[in-house]
Amino acid sequence: MFENTVWALLPPLIAIILALITKEAYSSLFIGVVAGGLMIANFGFAQTVDTVVVKGLSAAVADNAGVYVFLVILGILVAMINKAGGSKAFGAWASKHIKTKTGAAFATFVLGILIFVDDYFNCLTVGSVMRPLTDNKKMSRVKLAFLIDATAAPVCMIAPVSSWAAAVSGCVESGTMSGFELFVRAIPFNFYSLLTFGFIIMTLVMKMDYGSMAVFETKAEKGDIFGITDDIRSDKEEDNPRGKVIDLVLPVVVLVVLCVIALVYVGGFFGVDAWGGTDCAGDFIGAFGNTDAFIGLPWGGIITLVLAVIYFVARKSMTFKEAMECIPKGFSAMIAPILILVLATALKNMTVALGAKYFVAGLMTNAASGLVKLLPAIIFLVACALSFSTGTSWGTFGILIPIVTAMFTETDPLLFIGISACLAGAVCGDHCSPISDTTIMASAGAQCNHIDHVKTQLPYALTVAAISFVAFIFSGFIQNVWICLPLAFVLEFAVLFSIRKITAGKNV
Repeated sequence: MFENTVWALLPPLIAIILALITKEAYSSLFIGVVAGGLMIANFGFAQTVDTVVVKGLSAAVADNAGVYVFLVILGILVAMINKAGGSKAFGAWASKHIKTKTGAAFATFVLGILIFVDDYFNCLTVGSVMRPLTDNKKMSRVKLAFLIDATAAPVCMIAPVSSWAAAVSGCVESGTMSGFELFVRAIPFNFYSLLTFGFIIMTLVMKMDYGSMAVFETKAEKGDIFGITDDIRSDKEEDNPRGKVIDLVLPVVVLVVLCVIALVYVGGFFGVDAWGGTDCAGDFIGAFGNTDAFIGLPWGGIITLVLAVIYFVARKSMTFKEAMECIPKGFSAMIAPILILVLATALKNMTVALGAKYFVAGLMTNAASGLVKLLPAIIFLVACALSFSTGTSWGTFGILIPIVTAMFTETDPLLFIGISACLAGAVCGDHCSPISDTTIMASAGAQCNHIDHVKTQLPYALTVAAISFVAFIFSGFIQNVWICLPLAFVLEFAVLFSIRKITAGKNV
């Protein structure tokens, strides 16, 4: 009755609207899951309960267990670093070398660009490292969450060595061109990701904020970094006289190195992959294309955690008992994001079961019969809508890439522009959606209220999205990145300059 129709997008839309109205994520997501279960079961009571529990919640936990393990490990690691005094020591050191809030924002941006392996890893690592500094410089937690979110998915989407490149490569079903080659050739036209970086740099140089973000930043200047909703204060810094900067830097560096090694190990770089194959032995790029972040990240995280316990106890920063006390503390810090992520994944499962991808495929097929030159812009809009509704970038390009590759020949320049539009739209919708896993992770990394993060980020993401849409219209006709990309950056500067003039002196 509801399958494969526009009704398939109703459950996530219900959840999104309720979340934005009530500013409460748990009940909104659960109501969306129940709505999906009702539609799948044709409103039968017993069938609905079974669908929600089995296809929704249980499957969400089982399919993403590796992510939840990694989240808990990072929570414990952060608790240990705080207990050892590493966060406080780093904050004091950084405050001496980075004098301004703008400098702290730039440092956060640069670190976010450097950690390009995986978006979850990016969100939580950047948040853990930069919170002491940004708190000291009176930057609001929602501004930190924006900087984390704006560098997580976008940098992964243009980094050939990342879990996202692997996911995109796996969505290309056939043809003489490999999925990895298609991903690399589409990077220059990924306007949303590139313009997001430009947006961050321009707004920091102009020292401007607008929309709800300006309100939170004003409160932060007065000492309230949490703003309106102060519900997450689990990262109190420990006053440990033994704390040193290396107590934060060393665990993070070890975590980065071991997670990269773990990812290529799972992908088969050292001989055999996690599934028994040997095709990627000695092939670093191929191993990344064949890896599974849900296996590799917990693999690297567990080893890092064990080494961290040994290090802190040996350095007498804490006793073994105190290290073990960090386990439940770190776990409790991650309960909120894990719960939201479980409900968001369950909602995605409902949307998939209702056949949303078949409805979208029909829309795209019909669009192909229209104006060919406008297809990149149309693909971008469809990808934005689908990613926003389902809360998943990977699911979005998993649905659309096979459709886009079927629309164009491999020699058509519009193929790469169309793929770029698909990937850019997936990231854009992901940024705007309150049920997006990456958005949830950014809130967890900054330890701020999730709905506050969504509300403050939305005007920024929509600004970049509008400019990207215009850029994709240009690219459909010009098909030359050396013309289109500079034009897009000029347009972005003009838009931001205009917004600055309009909002100057106003309490937006």
